[in-house]
Amino acid sequence: MSVPSSPRRHRQVLAGVASATVAAAAAVFVSAAPAAAATTTLYASPSGSGTTCSASQPCSLTEAQNAVRSRNAAMSGDIVVELADGVYRLSAPFRLTAADSGNNGYTVTWRAAASARPVISGARAVTGWSLVDSGKNIWRANVPAGLDSRQLYVNGAVATRARTAVNRADFTFTTSGLRFSNSALSYLNNLGNQNRVEVESVGSFTDRYSPVQSISGNFLTMQQPAWNNNTFGFDTLSQPHRAGPFYLTNAYEFLDAPGEWYLNPGSGQLNYIPLAGQNMSNVSVELPQLQSLVNVGGTYDAPAHHISFSGITFTGTSWLGPSSSNGFADQQTGAHITGTWARPADALTSCQAGCPQFEATRPHWNQMPAAVQVSAANTITFSDSQFVNLGQTAIGIGNDANAHASGVGLGTSNITVTRSEIARNSAGGIVVGGVRADAHHPADQRMVNRNITISNNRVHDLGLEYRGVVSILTTYVSTALVSHNEVYNMPYTGLSVGYGWGANDAGGSNHYANRGLYNYQPRYTTATTASNNQVIGNYVHDVMQQMTDGGCIYTLSANPGATINENYCLRTNGWFGLYFDEGSRYYTARNNVFSATGTWATANYWYAENMGNFTVTNNWSTNGSTNVTNGDRGNVVSGNVTVTNNNWPSGAQAVMAAAGVQGTNPPAQGVQIVGVQSGRCAEIGGSSTTNGTQAQLWDCTGAANQRWTQTASRQLMVYGTKCLDASGQGTSNGTQVVIWDCNGQANQQWNVNANGTITGVQSGLCLDASGAGTANGTKLILWACNGGSNQQWNLRS
Repeated sequence: MSVPSSPRRHRQVLAGVASATVAAAAAVFVSAAPAAAATTTLYASPSGSGTTCSASQPCSLTEAQNAVRSRNAAMSGDIVVELADGVYRLSAPFRLTAADSGNNGYTVTWRAAASARPVISGARAVTGWSLVDSGKNIWRANVPAGLDSRQLYVNGAVATRARTAVNRADFTFTTSGLRFSNSALSYLNNLGNQNRVEVESVGSFTDRYSPVQSISGNFLTMQQPAWNNNTFGFDTLSQPHRAGPFYLTNAYEFLDAPGEWYLNPGSGQLNYIPLAGQNMSNVSVELPQLQSLVNVGGTYDAPAHHISFSGITFTGTSWLGPSSSNGFADQQTGAHITGTWARPADALTSCQAGCPQFEATRPHWNQMPAAVQVSAANTITFSDSQFVNLGQTAIGIGNDANAHASGVGLGTSNITVTRSEIARNSAGGIVVGGVRADAHHPADQRMVNRNITISNNRVHDLGLEYRGVVSILTTYVSTALVSHNEVYNMPYTGLSVGYGWGANDAGGSNHYANRGLYNYQPRYTTATTASNNQVIGNYVHDVMQQMTDGGCIYTLSANPGATINENYCLRTNGWFGLYFDEGSRYYTARNNVFSATGTWATANYWYAENMGNFTVTNNWSTNGSTNVTNGDRGNVVSGNVTVTNNNWPSGAQAVMAAAGVQGTNPPAQGVQIVGVQSGRCAEIGGSSTTNGTQAQLWDCTGAANQRWTQTASRQLMVYGTKCLDASGQGTSNGTQVVIWDCNGQANQQWNVNANGTITGVQSGLCLDASGAGTANGTKLILWACNGGSNQQWNLRS
């Protein structure tokens, strides 16, 4: 696929309309504290104790919280809790309510101390590994009996639960389970711990898990209600719209490949097969103990408010919902069915593409609870932080009550997530809003989610285990601003706005009347809460990598005043650029760039008669394919340009250059890039300045040939003029990593990621010490990211 030729992308501050919009939003959302206010600073550390909370005698997180509560009633200045370096391991979620809030216009801030990188973790470190099966190279460590988890993080990457890929055609589906006749599968009858085995089915836009009850006589009896809920409706486990991978997971007997693991909670035995180059005496292994980390929220009468977090890494969770008898009956973007529902006796034939009984479930779908939860809250900010290695949605803002540990959902306003990285998590990045009736037609106006800002974040490598998710989803929200984020490496859609397929909009939908939905919920006569939402200046690339029926930017239902402007969409694996799905209405899309996508703009008019009123003007695309036409259904479509041979007009180049993250953390200056496995530095041998000289490992000396500077264009520069470069713009395994005159091209742009990897923007491959070598002179190359410690790096001053 072609790569645009604009050499300097995504770094400069966007001039004009979008920046003015962002500035205006900031002016609305940020209120200045009174002048000459005195700040109170408290200090915490992972080993802190006592109640002094001073720099010389720091306290624990819990005591710091108590200290805030003793001081915040009559605040005359901000209260800052400085977190020292290290890992704060939680035994229970950290919950902040109205009692923890700032008052009198001041803020309570939890932030990293200078040069510190505090980590709030819900996991325990696992050590004491021993080899128990030399033939399969299985290693084992003991953990507390009764501890269960669906995730294990090894060297900063999620490992794979033991699984085996099976052929869907080898199984016959029944109302109680799966029958097989292939003799090669007869060993399944003898599996141990059979009620922990699961079936995973990857479909078109759903990724479903259904637990087994028992296996005998070549029959898998499945747990209920998970089996019933997964085998009726749309894109079902039994008849997906697209038949993707089909796995049996979570049995010790499936443990047969490097990087796989299996936990037996009864015995407390954790088993793992190391990847090539991993030494179990020094590998970092984290086993989650908590299902959420931070819960911010009060009640509608007493919300949490004026709280901020800065410079913190949030990590180490596992959501156990799919391990229950409900399994994970995925419907869309993490919403799922739980509980027992009536269904036709012949559902396996009559309800594989919807039926009236299935519609009874729709108003009652649950949302996936996030690792960091915010509800019944206002004026909350997360900045300059990382949300990594989380077993579910990373951040949930104003979701339905079922997704919040507080039991109170919705009700968020003036919430900001900015200048942060959200990466390498099992599900999606940020979900704002709920999907049930109180989200779209609230019984109490204090439930409305409004004024949410998500800006200047890097959101990538998500959906590792729940693939039907997006990076940022806003459902029923008023005045959300999703701006200048970079989104990439997603299995499904990039950004998503709206929910409900138009069924909950004013007047409803005849299509859903025909389906029978309104036998189970009202046909509303008033508009939903979704309005005035903006998607501006985002850089979305390399999405739709595994799933189908999605695109770069996806919409559902009416959204008066919604704008999708000045975004840059690149590579959607043949799927859509801009996808107006069912019920979409009143969206404006201007000045967007669509490169290497499928149909650049499509509207799913097939079943949704209440669609249209789109304004789609002055966009650029590398193809002219669209069914969104001027005059049809009230649409205004004009000025859209098809670009060939990368001959982008200046206006498109300006959008491409400005899209994505703007001015985040100060780039690292003169740092050493130190290999985690080797302890040696990335350098240019012999202090050569010749173009094409390959980078290598060497003992760290601090010399100029080992000092690297990150530029605003994501280059890694040495000597002030030479950049780390994927030789020949290579994108294949083994491509040499060399130096070359800095030119701003994508093969000289690098992402320094939260999990310690450094990935090429153009290739997506990892900076790799060749052959897992650790000796002086080991050459640096590009290789597919695999979690090996030879692909992990620390930046050290």
